[in-house]
Amino acid sequence: MPRMAADALVIVPTYNERENLEALTVEILRQLPTADILVVDDGSPDGTGALADALHERDPRIEVLHRPAKLGLGTAYLAGFRHGLARGYAYLIEMDCDFSHDPKYLPVLLERARAGADLVLGSRYVAEGGTRNWSWGRRAISRGGNLYARAVLGLPVDDLTGGFKCFRRAVLEQIGLDEVRSEGYAFQIEMTYRAWRRGFRIEELPIVFVDRRVGQSKMSRRIVGEAVWMVWRVRWALRRG
Repeated sequence: MPRMAADALVIVPTYNERENLEALTVEILRQLPTADILVVDDGSPDGTGALADALHERDPRIEVLHRPAKLGLGTAYLAGFRHGLARGYAYLIEMDCDFSHDPKYLPVLLERARAGADLVLGSRYVAEGGTRNWSWGRRAISRGGNLYARAVLGLPVDDLTGGFKCFRRAVLEQIGLDEVRSEGYAFQIEMTYRAWRRGFRIEELPIVFVDRRVGQSKMSRRIVGEAVWMVWRVRWALRRG
């Protein structure tokens, strides 16, 4: 008997995530067996893309979008969103490949969206949320960055820089994907701000963010610096529009 068409797509950008990818896809599909996964690989030199293709051959619920080079997290998600919208998914979920976003939260994330939230955020900075295995310096930068962005934008959201989210398709159809220019943390801030400015209902789900299991963090001074000035660009651009 053929499987019913999935209404949810989990988008996982990858760059050198061969050590994590297979285990993550297994756990995602264990938590959401009726969902599909889209791996967006940026030409990983470690063979992540080839592994993703092998996983697709084994399980058609896993799709792969190959890009020629490391083009940035924001553009990877935008490509994934466009792919999902074109194929009719009702819910589009974004998450990291390194298990810092625990797949155990996926059913609740999706349930909240199906219950009426337009955008559900996995939030580290609400009651019962938190981080694990972070240095005090990283905690201070992350917490301070969120407070800064919230103050600049006037946005009533506690975790603006997190990348564990579930969008209803209407949000992505209406917020102007072609106008999004941010990368890294700023991309996450901009997407949430655009949704809020459009009047969409945003909910925060408490999560515990655990530092990556294996591999190297993709956090950099450039990404953090971009977020500092990009929030002003986003504010000016959207308030003029």
